[in-house]
Amino acid sequence: MKHSILFLVITAVCLSCGNDDTILNSERTLPPITQNGANTFGCYIDNTLFIPRNGDGTFNNSDQAVYFISGYPELTSYYEFDVHDYKSEKTASLLMHIQALDANGIGDYITDESNGLRGIDGMNHTYMHCRVWRENVGNYQNYLSYENSGTITITNYSLSSRLVSGTFSGSVRNYQEPHDTIQITNGRFDFKWDTLDETDFN
Repeated sequence: MKHSILFLVITAVCLSCGNDDTILNSERTLPPITQNGANTFGCYIDNTLFIPRNGDGTFNNSDQAVYFISGYPELTSYYEFDVHDYKSEKTASLLMHIQALDANGIGDYITDESNGLRGIDGMNHTYMHCRVWRENVGNYQNYLSYENSGTITITNYSLSSRLVSGTFSGSVRNYQEPHDTIQITNGRFDFKWDTLDETDFN
């Protein structure tokens, strides 16, 4: 009888320790704050952990979790990082636009108004915006930074090494309902942008 009970307990423990994605999600944490081009990113959006994860894609090509976009027409006029979580059940994305990083280097960049666009269609200053699932309305909502709504702090930057590291936080408000504001907290990134497409974000 004792052996039967022990067997049942061991079986239950083994079944609960499988490779279920829910278990993996509960074990994910923010990456450490580093400055060596580790290709890491993480933050909390409205108290929910957001980290990049590649998707399965189509035609043998994966959905890349992090894209680096350089300025136009001058390549160093701004940099953008477009970050996605393609694997969670309710996915999310965040775009960070840093204006004049090459000219100004290490320091604080205050986030200003976003129009929800990017590149030459975006604004000529630093901003962030994100797309997140909202349980209260049952769909995805777009949230945009606004004047003096947050800070991106660059702690390391090298154009020759293609490396940028820093931390960030701020408020973003609903594109359709401006009174609906959420917080982005504990943000950190450490990118060597010429190797992002080789990085397995999982």
